[in-house]
Amino acid sequence: MQQIFISYAQDQAHGQRLAEQVQQQLHGAGFAVFRDVSGVIPGTKWVHEIERQLKASELVVLVVSAKALHSDWVFAEFDMAKEHQIPIIPVFAEALSAPLWLRHLQRLDFSREADWQRLMQAISSHITVPSPQAPYSPPVPVLVKQQPDLAWANASGDDQYGRYADVDVKGVIQRFRWLQPGKFLMGSPQSEKERSDDEVQHEVTLSQGFWLADTACTQALWQAVMGNNPADFSDDLRNPVEQVSWDHTQGFIQQLNGVVSGLKAKLPTEAQWEYACRAGSTSPFSFGTNITPEQVNYDGNYPYAGGKKGLYREKTVPVKSLPANPWGLYEMHGNVWEWCQDWYGSYPAEPVRNPEGSQTGVRRVVRGGSWDDFGGYVRSAIRFRYDPANRRDFIGFRLALGH
Repeated sequence: MQQIFISYAQDQAHGQRLAEQVQQQLHGAGFAVFRDVSGVIPGTKWVHEIERQLKASELVVLVVSAKALHSDWVFAEFDMAKEHQIPIIPVFAEALSAPLWLRHLQRLDFSREADWQRLMQAISSHITVPSPQAPYSPPVPVLVKQQPDLAWANASGDDQYGRYADVDVKGVIQRFRWLQPGKFLMGSPQSEKERSDDEVQHEVTLSQGFWLADTACTQALWQAVMGNNPADFSDDLRNPVEQVSWDHTQGFIQQLNGVVSGLKAKLPTEAQWEYACRAGSTSPFSFGTNITPEQVNYDGNYPYAGGKKGLYREKTVPVKSLPANPWGLYEMHGNVWEWCQDWYGSYPAEPVRNPEGSQTGVRRVVRGGSWDDFGGYVRSAIRFRYDPANRRDFIGFRLALGH
């Protein structure tokens, strides 16, 4: 798979946000992408890893912001790319004058409106654009007026991932992310390694945006609402709560909605969950075609699709210990399976709109895999089911809001 290197400055504003959007688009087009925050293994020497990744890349997308123009790292990456004769496409995140060292290159100006078609045309003029596993449509932009009332939030704002809102329950903060409406391919293609027969790929349209917790429910939040802690791995209250059945989550949600007026918390539908997990990607993982234990908490003795063996922690880790996906959601792969609202059932083959799964059933859906699972069992498309009364030390949940 061809790799594209994204060079940018971590400015928490225009450049970083555009770099994340570029990464999503390139993943959706079938490229491998290297962007430092999601690609460098902790403990690695930066200069060596950056040069190694540049040499492995077919092209560099240089995201230009005010901070990038004064970044030693961006300039060094630019020089390395020139030295190794790697094509460079400058994409301007802000309305800026090009410095002398960039004036010889034709630029794309995304400062007002992103033109993804023109970017792909520019890329295809330098390298071959792969045929994606299936058509991909990016999320439809959401208007501010579509967002629900935030009377339930203690704080809200915008950051590099987009809109967020915080709920404070007895001093425990749970952040929610606003996810735009959009269209995606749910399930996995026949070509995906280690897939299951129940992952029939089909097009799903979510016509309404929704709020989703950026982490699994922690032991701290459960304790603040319920006054107890059922978890096995209780050494850190930041760990996700586990040993909770689907039935227990309903009691928790009822209590929480009684505490926070207007919250309307619920479990996400299976379609909402996978849409959020994929975060615009069509690859087996939101991080790309494979993962490492530095990105996901799973049994590293059994990596995915011939990957390199790694750490097996044999327990949960605190939420936000590992990198977020491109939409700012943490540990959607691994750590704990997460209950969804749906009864388990077969997927349709035809396109669907706002699906809520089977109307009846025996078992409820869980998604995402856990600390105790092999690499193939933490893919974006993986799905399993349990009796709603079942309690395990590898099953937790994540909240959505019913607005």
